[in-house]
Amino acid sequence: MNKDNKKVIYWLLTGCFLIFVMVVVGGITRLTHSGLSISNYKLISGTIPPMNDVEWQEAFDLYKQYPEYQKLNQHFNLQDFKDIYFWEWLHRVIGRFIGVVFFIPFLYFFIRKQLSKPTIKKSIILLALGAFQGFLGWYMVKSGLVDNPDVSHYRLAAHLTTAFITFAYTYWVALDLRYPNKKTINIKYRNLIRFSLLILVIQIIYGAFVAGLDAGFIHNHWPMMSEGKFMHQTVYIEQEPLYRNFIEGKSGVQFVHRILAYMVVILVFIIWKKSKALKLTALQIRGIKALNIVVCIQFLLGVFTILLQVPVWLGVAHQVGAFFLLTAMTFTLHRFSK
Repeated sequence: MNKDNKKVIYWLLTGCFLIFVMVVVGGITRLTHSGLSISNYKLISGTIPPMNDVEWQEAFDLYKQYPEYQKLNQHFNLQDFKDIYFWEWLHRVIGRFIGVVFFIPFLYFFIRKQLSKPTIKKSIILLALGAFQGFLGWYMVKSGLVDNPDVSHYRLAAHLTTAFITFAYTYWVALDLRYPNKKTINIKYRNLIRFSLLILVIQIIYGAFVAGLDAGFIHNHWPMMSEGKFMHQTVYIEQEPLYRNFIEGKSGVQFVHRILAYMVVILVFIIWKKSKALKLTALQIRGIKALNIVVCIQFLLGVFTILLQVPVWLGVAHQVGAFFLLTAMTFTLHRFSK
């Protein structure tokens, strides 16, 4: 690994860490119902919060004009508003900071000719993903400012999933630079990991659906969804046609999220089992071990999140677990792809 690549790798991994922080703060923002506290978007001046009593009152008066205050939070005083404002403000500031951290070093490395042509192309994709992620954040917030005092769970899922994909791609580019040498691969085994990654991404999308619909606050039993009943006997038929219950109904969405959780665990077990017949490198072994450990922790976090009716700290821990599971899956796939 040459000196220039080392600097670029550190830059990319710094971006990965900041996206991780962004996702954690975003999870707190969602679980504390803070996401609609700032109803306008100012790219530069929006980085500075209200600095005196007059500015705070103006911000609070603006919040009062929208459905969340009018339908849910009329009991809020200024201090209540400040509490939720903080998390949304912090979430947006971190997003802007990530943009600076990605763009300025990219220009520096580009001008200094420290990026190869493939890395330049990948970096431009990363910048585009980051810009798109910022747009999706505002597009999501807009959905909660019209009639319904809650954001669209579809837009929330798009926003969150794009963050995860941006992280995974950034990490992949860093791994490409860290391990540039290609080797013979087992295509069938690689495709198994690819399929597992696809199911994990769908599971992350459904996790966002659960969060967006507050679907974690019902069916707080395990392994059954309701006491004494099998899972399929518990799903409420809330909407017509039937399929909408599994993308828009709280009960159906939680059901799918649970089923996908079992699928992810089974697939990781198959990855581990089939690896026994392969001659593995030390890094491949490390990736598979990480997958097994993280998937077990994540599954337990999901169970306790449901049983304890989604306390904020546990909900955030579960989202962090998904992040680490995606990291382990991405690393493992890379080690069996290059």
